[in-house]
Amino acid sequence: MTIGRLAEATGVPASAIRFWERHGLLPVPERQGGQRRYPPEAAERIVLLRKCQQAGLTLVEIGELQQDQPRRQAMIQAKIAEIEQRVVDLDHAHQLLTHALHCGEEDIVGCPKFREQMAQWRTPPPGS
Repeated sequence: MTIGRLAEATGVPASAIRFWERHGLLPVPERQGGQRRYPPEAAERIVLLRKCQQAGLTLVEIGELQQDQPRRQAMIQAKIAEIEQRVVDLDHAHQLLTHALHCGEEDIVGCPKFREQMAQWRTPPPGS
């Protein structure tokens, strides 16, 4: 398929597809009559690239994901740790905002329930 069709099928601009090719994240396609011709599996790889970007992986990390097993494993383990910390941070933000929504205190920092919650955030969970 042409780059235009691939872009249409994936919802990704042709410029992004060319960018990923230049950076080695997509295999360089065959050319017919000077036009790029992509195999059907190129669309699957583009979906994977988009999901990786949405998950917060950098272009370098996405490149690592496509490398040999030891390099990939190290990057994946580091990224999982980073994501797990983000989940904790987002949970704390959710707790804070939920409490603030219903808190009757003028200044939330003075709220005893909120102060108790903050103390729990500073205390590492058991087993860590």
